[in-house]
Amino acid sequence: MSETKHLEGKGVVVTGAGRGIGRAIALAVANAGGKVIVNDLDRDVAEEVCAEITAMGGEALPNTDSVTSWEGANTMVTQAVDNFGSVNGVVNNAGNLRDVIFHKMTQDDFDQVVGVHLKGSFNVARAAATHFRNQEGGACVHMTSTSGLIGNFGQANYAAAKAGVAALSKSIALDMQRFNVRSNCIAPFAWSRMTASIPTDTPDQVERVEKLKKMTPEKVAIVAAALLSDKAVDISGQIFAVRMNEIFLMGQSRPLRSVHAGDGWDMDSIFDRAMPALESHFYPLDRSQDVFTWDPA
Repeated sequence: MSETKHLEGKGVVVTGAGRGIGRAIALAVANAGGKVIVNDLDRDVAEEVCAEITAMGGEALPNTDSVTSWEGANTMVTQAVDNFGSVNGVVNNAGNLRDVIFHKMTQDDFDQVVGVHLKGSFNVARAAATHFRNQEGGACVHMTSTSGLIGNFGQANYAAAKAGVAALSKSIALDMQRFNVRSNCIAPFAWSRMTASIPTDTPDQVERVEKLKKMTPEKVAIVAAALLSDKAVDISGQIFAVRMNEIFLMGQSRPLRSVHAGDGWDMDSIFDRAMPALESHFYPLDRSQDVFTWDPA
């Protein structure tokens, strides 16, 4: 257990906490003195994580509710309040992947991924929001992805959900600021059971997976735990990326350049004047690996 208990006595719900990044976050929260609801659909792995936390002198309880269920989200938050006295933080980590090229993506592929990542994040954060408001304090940490912030092949469902999570987090930060509630995002680079399903059909995919395997979940977990701490009181509405020992502050959409026509635009003037003036600032069709071009240290 660490000497400084930055989360001493705080009740925290961590979703998808049975393995990978979620497990590492649950352990990091407990190591900092927090009490953890370890949520995972697999009871066996949830109980294993709870046993690890108990063995290190912490306090944790398993929960197997689905984040896609409004009732389930409220149950896991109520479980924290009933057993720990309060809920002070939620970490929306639960996720799934159904990678497929867009023209072959089904409605179910899209709905399943958006349902877990985006709707699930809403459900759990909203379940905690009433408690946060009443106690005038709380923190949300959501997992976004560079697939949504930058782009990637074959992940329209996942990218849309993760871009939505970033927007959701910012909205929570704005709406809940008056109640001293914070909301931030992390785009993690780490090997986990979810990224283990990434296809390895091409050399590019194989290279991507091999790099991910070197990135441990613990590097992400400590940043998530820190954002739950009271020492992060002035940090809200931000998007971070964590890759090995690197922490990036990611940009958010702002105007880059503008053009104006006093008498309005028609299609000819748009293509003759507006687009040529803006073209130098167009974004390329790049992917995460095109932006993060160097290996982590």
